[in-house]
Amino acid sequence: MMRTRPLKVALLGCGVVGSEVARIMTTHADDLAARIGAPVELAGVAVRRPSRVREGIDPALITTDATALVKRGDIDVVIEVIGGIEPARTLITTAFEHGAGVVSANKALLAEDGSALHAAAERHGRDLYYEAAVAGAIPLVRPLRESLAGDKVNRVLGIVNGTTNFILDKMDTSGAGYSEALDEATALGYAEADPTADVEGFDAAAKAAILAGIAFHTRVKIGEVHREGITEVTAADIASARRMGCTVKLLAICERAADGRSVTARVHPAMIPLSHPLASVREAYNAVFVEAEAAGQLMFYGPGAGGSPTASAVLGDLVAVCRNIIGKTTGPGESAYTRLPVSPMGDVVTRYHISLDVADKPGVLAQVATVFAEQGVSIDTVRQQSRHSSSDEIAGEQGGAGRRTGGDGEASLVVVTHRAPDAALSGTVEALRKLDTVRGVASIMRVEGE
Repeated sequence: MMRTRPLKVALLGCGVVGSEVARIMTTHADDLAARIGAPVELAGVAVRRPSRVREGIDPALITTDATALVKRGDIDVVIEVIGGIEPARTLITTAFEHGAGVVSANKALLAEDGSALHAAAERHGRDLYYEAAVAGAIPLVRPLRESLAGDKVNRVLGIVNGTTNFILDKMDTSGAGYSEALDEATALGYAEADPTADVEGFDAAAKAAILAGIAFHTRVKIGEVHREGITEVTAADIASARRMGCTVKLLAICERAADGRSVTARVHPAMIPLSHPLASVREAYNAVFVEAEAAGQLMFYGPGAGGSPTASAVLGDLVAVCRNIIGKTTGPGESAYTRLPVSPMGDVVTRYHISLDVADKPGVLAQVATVFAEQGVSIDTVRQQSRHSSSDEIAGEQGGAGRRTGGDGEASLVVVTHRAPDAALSGTVEALRKLDTVRGVASIMRVEGE
């Protein structure tokens, strides 16, 4: 039977996502009521600028006093889409204290203080749902914390930022440089006026922290996620990846150690083989590749940002929380029973693609190979090219004397390593910088997904 008393919803924030949430709640009110078992009513909308016209929203619902709204006592669910740490954190905890469940899209807050928010929700017997915080419309949080709850997830590898994927895709398909591709992303609305959170990897790192925590049943904060952005990726890196049969993506990688005693979480650009499913993710789309012990390999794909996709995830959570209220229950809370430590980046085993500017004279290759050997890093392939010649591919660990291939005194040397601890690979690069014959380290990029 349909419950007649409506469930009252407070909306905190009415920007791109919030306005779309309000619109769908209004236009799909009958469908939502049928799915929930009770009507839902938008009881108030907290905004910073009340004078702004918000089409389809009753002006009487608009308030600038978000605290008073969540303290009303008759609010059943609070939807938080204002972002940032404060006042969002205080508003969410206040909502719990006054009897409301919470739906949030706030990745930064959840990555920084998710455990405390979960504890507050549990203490007051309320729900905290946040599907929209990780990958827009892509169902990912719920499958990880519910569908795969009986399995053992070993690795989560994904593209979780649409802005950076658009930029890198344009650099790959059109030959554009980073700045040119960023300008196009900004013009199309994929990049903010200040794109720092996206291009420097902060956005992806917050999502990686959330995913690692859910996947490995442990607590991971954003400060424990190794982070590198895409601002140093060049057209030469893209071209070099293509020669290797790879493409470049900004990846969020969360892994359980082989011995099961620790986890790692990291975000950085990497070359991945064109044969990997993530290599085909184009434009501003997101995709996450999950490797589980029993389920095997799973891939989740779709739009990772934007008003409508994110609103879809928010409303999915709203339905779940409302159903729980009617059923007088709560959904799954934080599962952090493993309490695994987060290992530093230096412990991660990976591969490097290193591009060096070197003196074009005999013996250089032998000196470079010696440095790798001293650091305990095995070389997979070497490609040496003078400024005016075609490249020569040298497979395996051939450390013989370099050959003089040009007369301008400078050459490019590209080395791809076998897998080794990241600390050893970083140490190798630092040792290479000290060689008199190495005039510069042009680029360093990890190779993943093999």
